[in-house]
Amino acid sequence: MEIINYLLEPFTYGFMQKAFIIIFFVSIPTALLSCFLVLKGWALMGDSVAHSILPGVVISYIIGIPFLIGAFIAGIVSSILTGFLSENSRIKEDTVMGIVFSSMFALGIVLISKIDTSVHLDHILFGDLLGIGSFEIIQTGLIGLSVLIIILIKGPDFMVYVFDPMHAKALGMPVSFLRYALLAVLSLTIVGALQAVGMILVIALLITPAAIAHLLTNRLNQMIKLSVCISLVGCFTGIYLSYFIDSAPAPTIIVVLAIAFIVAFISVISKKDPIILNN
Repeated sequence: MEIINYLLEPFTYGFMQKAFIIIFFVSIPTALLSCFLVLKGWALMGDSVAHSILPGVVISYIIGIPFLIGAFIAGIVSSILTGFLSENSRIKEDTVMGIVFSSMFALGIVLISKIDTSVHLDHILFGDLLGIGSFEIIQTGLIGLSVLIIILIKGPDFMVYVFDPMHAKALGMPVSFLRYALLAVLSLTIVGALQAVGMILVIALLITPAAIAHLLTNRLNQMIKLSVCISLVGCFTGIYLSYFIDSAPAPTIIVVLAIAFIVAFISVISKKDPIILNN
């Protein structure tokens, strides 16, 4: 009985319960979106957008508006600027991303170091899962629900664009709109996860679940389901373990997902053929 009480102890604290709830709202939309990013080869894009929102957070604090609004606007502006520069110059997209998003992140660091602010840089970068309040849970839940609805409605169009933009264009799909819509959803997802895992660690949630699922199956439906399951299990396990080893929850989640990726990778190469999960 004492062992059971000890194992269930994390669930008896309010701050841990809130952490489990908010990570549920974060892990599902990030896992769904990670499938598009991995298949599109946009890992760098996700990382770049996550870093570019910092000046938006600081400026929103200065003018007195919710920092999530500033973060979302900064992410959208950076994404649009990247697309415009890459489409109207000889510079490749990855080079433009490196310039635009590193500049935005540097600008945020300069701003936050020059003003008297209560914004904690560590919380922005790495999240504050154990300091989440009820308002933040509701806010993140609404953002997660919005992302889920968008993906359910536009998911098929996004997938055609991800697999073959030229084919999507031939079918008469608005390719440019789909590109920027996907970037907008990416920015919204990052903003929703910002308070929980921070702008740096969110990239792992946007890449690792789908990367693991992609190792295990080449079927899209299975990849989406696996990605969500991997994200949920990894996030809950990370928070649970962080209580007992006295570590920060967000980094612990990423370590758990990284270990899962290594295990999946070893299992694949040991069989010399990709693991294909059916049904």
